[in-house]
Amino acid sequence: MSGDGQGRSHWFDDEAGPVVRPYAMTRGRTTSAAQHRLDLIAVVVTEPGTGDPETDPTLSPEHVDIVGLCRDEPQSVAELAAELDLPIGVVRVLIGDLVHAELVHVSRPVPPAELPDESILRDVINGLRAL
Repeated sequence: MSGDGQGRSHWFDDEAGPVVRPYAMTRGRTTSAAQHRLDLIAVVVTEPGTGDPETDPTLSPEHVDIVGLCRDEPQSVAELAAELDLPIGVVRVLIGDLVHAELVHVSRPVPPAELPDESILRDVINGLRAL
């Protein structure tokens, strides 16, 4: 008991309601098969033709929320964690589940090393201006 005099356990917050530990949402898992691809700026996109995830009994409410958020527009892992108010590690595991279930896919932004050099872009701009 929390010692608040009312017999409430320390697992209850008057403002937030019952506290659910992050490991309960991930069933104790800390990684997923897709974990290596899920950095903060990886973008999560709902697969085309994805039905209603609410009818899938294997999905948690958090899984359903992720699919719903990504259905409207692609979201980064960091945006999803902020929107759902969940730790990044939990969101990564949940997204990994959704990738495995083929409900979402993850695309990565172009790495900086693969972006064109600034001098090449300046040459292109100068060439266009000369036209």
